[in-house]
Amino acid sequence: MHHIVFLDRDSLVANVRRPRFEHDWTDYPGTEPADVVARLAGATIAITNKVPVREDAIAQLPGLKMIAVAATGTDNVDLAACRARGIAVANIRNYSVVAVPEHVFALMLALRRNLAAYRADVEAGRWEQSSRFCLLDHPIADLAGSRLGIVGYGALGQKVAQLGRAFGMRIAVATRTPPQDPGVEALPLEELLRTSDVVSLHLPLNDQTRGMIGARELGLMKKNALLINTARGGLVDEAALAHALANGVIGGAGFDVLSKEPPAPDNPLLRLRLPNFILTPHVAWASAGAMQTLADMLVDNIEAWADGRPQNLV
Repeated sequence: MHHIVFLDRDSLVANVRRPRFEHDWTDYPGTEPADVVARLAGATIAITNKVPVREDAIAQLPGLKMIAVAATGTDNVDLAACRARGIAVANIRNYSVVAVPEHVFALMLALRRNLAAYRADVEAGRWEQSSRFCLLDHPIADLAGSRLGIVGYGALGQKVAQLGRAFGMRIAVATRTPPQDPGVEALPLEELLRTSDVVSLHLPLNDQTRGMIGARELGLMKKNALLINTARGGLVDEAALAHALANGVIGGAGFDVLSKEPPAPDNPLLRLRLPNFILTPHVAWASAGAMQTLADMLVDNIEAWADGRPQNLV
């Protein structure tokens, strides 16, 4: 009989059905890294969203047979150690193809139309003091006619492109696989950065992508360009971004992710109080519909593996 342990159940606000095979199940609201070994002792299947499961822990868990990641990203799991010990690792794919792209455009629209600055003006009573029927103190720009540069063109990048076309944007992508979609222009990364009005990142975090957007890359961008990141915080040098925003190197940024989460108090992006920067706490994925889809796919992955037909292995 399988023993299943969910290390951070509170990270998923959804109904998680129980697998149809014989098992026992233990939930923990959350788990500190130091407690991983003790809580997984005797487990054959571990479920983790963001709790790290590293090589030192895996070496002490001889009964562990599968890790079901309740997310797309697997950088919190030591995949090499799992492969060396024959532990299957499965992740969730394409569950947030509505939620994340909608969040991308929420950030994009709020920044292009200066919503934060105008809301602050209203709350400060400045509209009431206006001599005109409206306030026009902050620039407002349309999305239509501008270039949307998408870095990474998987399911999320493709959905962002689809929404961008609906807004009348011109689409360019930087991707290893040439896009087949009509009207989508493939560009080298540097040219995309130089020519795009909005750049949206949709890449996994790995050794090749870590820190890929730094001071040099930000300096290539247009001075009024926006940088949107709903992928992984480690893709961008956060100190360089804070400097770029404070000194007018780029026009603005909308981020839903940071390099460490929860963030350290000294993260330079937390200290920014600028109308051209919006930071949300890693919630782009977390619509009610997306979380329920994730929960269903999570158990699908576990059942498929137990039936000898594993899916979504990484």
